[in-house]
Amino acid sequence: MPLIAPPLSLYVHMPWCVKKCPYCDFNSHGVKGEPPPYAEYVEALLADLDADLRDFGSAAHGRLVHSIFFGGGTPSLFAPELIDRFLDGVRERLPLADGAEITLETNPGTVEHGRFDGYLAAGVNRLSFGIQSFDDDKLRRLGRIHSASEAEAAVKSAQDAGYANINLDLMYALPQQTLEGAQADVARAVALGPTHVSHYQLTLEPNTAFAANPPPLPDDDHAWAMQEACEHQLAEAGYRQYEISAYARPDRRCAHNLNYWRFGDYLGIGAGAHGKLTDVAAGQVRRRWKTRHPKAYLAAPGAPGRIGGDGPVAADELPFEYMLNALRLVDGVPMADFAERTGLPAERIAAALATTRGRGWLDDDPARLHTTPLGQRFLNDVIATFLD
Repeated sequence: MPLIAPPLSLYVHMPWCVKKCPYCDFNSHGVKGEPPPYAEYVEALLADLDADLRDFGSAAHGRLVHSIFFGGGTPSLFAPELIDRFLDGVRERLPLADGAEITLETNPGTVEHGRFDGYLAAGVNRLSFGIQSFDDDKLRRLGRIHSASEAEAAVKSAQDAGYANINLDLMYALPQQTLEGAQADVARAVALGPTHVSHYQLTLEPNTAFAANPPPLPDDDHAWAMQEACEHQLAEAGYRQYEISAYARPDRRCAHNLNYWRFGDYLGIGAGAHGKLTDVAAGQVRRRWKTRHPKAYLAAPGAPGRIGGDGPVAADELPFEYMLNALRLVDGVPMADFAERTGLPAERIAAALATTRGRGWLDDDPARLHTTPLGQRFLNDVIATFLD
């Protein structure tokens, strides 16, 4: 089957944060001693982008960018002037779609008054706040550097600056959290009027402080009760669930994350950033990731040493990679997208489809890949069926 190039996004990793949280397994590095070389890092990002465009050739160069996402770490540690410098550099190198979504993740404890005006002027049109909870005790247990009142003040400050597209990250099943506590967090989030809420369960990831010394977490039954109750609460407030952990007002779904879940393309620049690109001419889906440590990444801007790994995704891995993303979407994806975005015929997954449909995990719809409510609950098992 011929590959068809999907939409292209740009992911930008900003690796520093004030303090590493005990649950975090992202590539983030706490600031110690001297301030990080923020300006130098921005220049390294542009050199990285130049090198990727050169390496990938027609597979990337000149393609329209539909979204940009600054993730971390804590991107809001970077001054608006530096974000502006970077976005100007991107516009010089790649065309941006009209109304391209540009998101910046921010920690409520790191943004000074007035910075939101600068981010907006630079072109950032969507903010994502890492709130996690509005309970000060839970925030302390999570190692967060902000309080509930500081979180509310930061969101209101962004709204006063003119931001109309804001996501709030919330966690549930926190240490010693009750159902009422989880619902109270959702109520306080909704009261702030964000356009999007990311609501996900705290999990103990390997190589984190919480994994080494697990806190007392609610059991699976209590966590499931929290998920169901909060889903209903968000729906009542007008937020439609469109992905396992994502809820949005009408027309406010996250375009960048939707591109991930639909197995779209994205360039990944910055320390530890991952990218995925469809090379139609070569007939392959290619992944590239960058070296993780900021010092190693900065050692030779744009040089081969910035690359941590690179290569095509094997054909027998593509069905699992595709389903790992697409089946997270509540409404599913067209069946035709599988062939267009993997280059594989639908027959390649016929046995797995028969198994998952037979177990009641997928709807029996030949034109669409769509999980049932039962399949959504056992999504990991559904996706595992597509492992070669």
